[in-house]
Amino acid sequence: QVQVVESGGGLVQAGGSLRLSCAVSGNIFDINYMGWYRRAPGKQRELVAGIRRGGTTIYVDSVKGRFTISGDNARNTANLQMNSLKPEDTAVYYCSATLGSAIYWGQGTQVTVSS
Repeated sequence: QVQVVESGGGLVQAGGSLRLSCAVSGNIFDINYMGWYRRAPGKQRELVAGIRRGGTTIYVDSVKGRFTISGDNARNTANLQMNSLKPEDTAVYYCSATLGSAIYWGQGTQVTVSS
């Protein structure tokens, strides 16, 4: 069993910051990749940021320069620092962890940015 748990969502005004945290626990043998995704109302889920075990990161264009993903291989965690938040960043944010060929998802955490 592998558990993925997100925390850190909430309500913030435009221009503000939030930090999301993701922790993976359970029968972990090797996490290849961790990612943050989001689903806004009426839209499909999209990748926000991802980080590979070696540290390589990827971001969707709309968050480049504002969001930063970081990972800790020893602690099996991945954080997402979100700065200069915009109302269009409002969504449920999900963390995923890839172990081998299996992908595990958290329950999601709501981020709401007010204008």
